[in-house]
Amino acid sequence: MYGLLSQQVRRTLGAPLAPNTVRMASVLRSYASVMKYTKEHEWLRIEDDQATIGITDYAQNSLGDLVYIEMPEVGATFEQSDDMGVVESVKAASDVYAPISGVILEVNEKAAATPSIINKEAETNGWLVKMKITEPNQLTALLDAETYASFCKED
Repeated sequence: MYGLLSQQVRRTLGAPLAPNTVRMASVLRSYASVMKYTKEHEWLRIEDDQATIGITDYAQNSLGDLVYIEMPEVGATFEQSDDMGVVESVKAASDVYAPISGVILEVNEKAAATPSIINKEAETNGWLVKMKITEPNQLTALLDAETYASFCKED
């Protein structure tokens, strides 16, 4: 009736799970990853207390072929809007700003070694850094996908 997972949990806890508990867990899993955007053309994939951050497809299209990326070191701490790095193309250079406050957990070494991956996969494998979120309330001011798309049309 509750499924294999809930049977295992019931055996472990020694008590049956209410159907609402199982349903709530399913709902939370469906929202495990949320995308947010900034007006500076950065994206964030939020998962629990971490954010994967990169530049948007719109930004990489505007910059053209990327040739160099300067990224922060693991452990660096940033406040929202701090300069966090630079992306350079054959046409221009652009600062990358911290969209939220946090601590750098990981840097995408593959993107640093081969910046063109950002031109091909800006919002997936072309991420720049992973950050531990220290001020989760800042997420509410970021744009959802629909609002960001409208912003880009006006830009």
